Amino acid sequence: MTRRRPWRDDLRAARHAHRIAHRQARLQQRLDRLEKRHWRGPSPVAIAVFIALVQVFGTRAAAYGTTEHVLDKTGYLLLVGGAAALVFRQKLPLFALAGALAATVAYFSLRYPDGPGFIAAIVAVFTALAAGYRALTLLAVAAAYTVFVVRVHDVESTARLVVVGICALMILSFGEAARVRGLRYAQLAREREEQEALARAEEERARKEQKARRASDERLLIARELHDVIGHHLSLINVQAGVGLHLMDDNPEQARTALAAIKHASAEALRETRAVLAGLNPGEAAPRTPAPGLADLERLAAEARGAGLPVAVETVGTVVPLPPQVDRAAYRIVQEALTNVRRHAGPDASATVVVGYAPGEVSILVSDTGTGATAAVEGNGIAGMRHRAATFGGTVDAGPRDGGGFEVHARIPLREEQPT
Repeated sequence: MTRRRPWRDDLRAARHAHRIAHRQARLQQRLDRLEKRHWRGPSPVAIAVFIALVQVFGTRAAAYGTTEHVLDKTGYLLLVGGAAALVFRQKLPLFALAGALAATVAYFSLRYPDGPGFIAAIVAVFTALAAGYRALTLLAVAAAYTVFVVRVHDVESTARLVVVGICALMILSFGEAARVRGLRYAQLAREREEQEALARAEEERARKEQKARRASDERLLIARELHDVIGHHLSLINVQAGVGLHLMDDNPEQARTALAAIKHASAEALRETRAVLAGLNPGEAAPRTPAPGLADLERLAAEARGAGLPVAVETVGTVVPLPPQVDRAAYRIVQEALTNVRRHAGPDASATVVVGYAPGEVSILVSDTGTGATAAVEGNGIAGMRHRAATFGGTVDAGPRDGGGFEVHARIPLREEQPT
């Protein structure tokens, strides 16, 4: 029979959650590095004013001492106008690109002095590429360069055109790199959101599975408790009822004793059933009577003797206090084993219960002298005993014994911490 090991499911879920958390941490580190390098910059107006000042005063400084090409009002207007177009670079990047390129091409086509008058065009190209307008940006730069070539082409300007073309290609390359990095940043951001959503979903799924597993374990525990309690006492009631019916006419006193035993067994069944069901209502007070344990074996044996089954109880080794859960499980194993003896061993059978205490272990041996069982029948009773022992890492062996009869041998290890 396959035994459930909930700790394996918990370990598997913990490992999966650890892998997700590790991937999420690595993704967060990459995003942090990108955010540190990501240039958000000041406001568009501040950038436009700064570039306008650089273009105007930089060009004046570059043209100082020359008389061939002199800046006039139109030249200043083109330098300032190209920078002013950058005010719209965030909301309208294509408009900023068109304005900056037009002003720059017009400025250099009119043969104004050389200088940093192309900075506005560079910023506009970078902005448009980063915004995702790659094709339109390439088309706009190509058109601007074509107009520039047509306007200023002569033998003396060939080298200048080549330099401008190379610079344009470099600007486009750097702008494309910036665009790719922006896409990568956005992709990593989406991946982080997906990882966070996946982690939340995984945590929610793990919580639901754990809650369902706990509910299932609780239902199974209650079902086994009720099976042991009701099965044991109903077996006693059945035997005593048969005795009472048989002796009612010939021996009324013994029949009265059987009826008293039925009353006692039914009262015990009700008491233990209420104690089990009390745990289902969180607002209900805990049962006043403690859960039965190995210290109650004599009372259990007395009930069995009253039902006509001779039972001897022996203890081997030094008695040590057991954890409450182990103590209750051991008691239920003995109870179920004696119930099976009454059901299957026959009317002339007797039973012996031996509880052994050893370092780190408690063992239970329930044997009978009956002839009702010839092979181990894996019914609910034996399955329940196996499950109770397996909960604490123990085992249960059940089957015919040499010389006749049947025996149940349970071993439960004693650890510092036992599952509840």
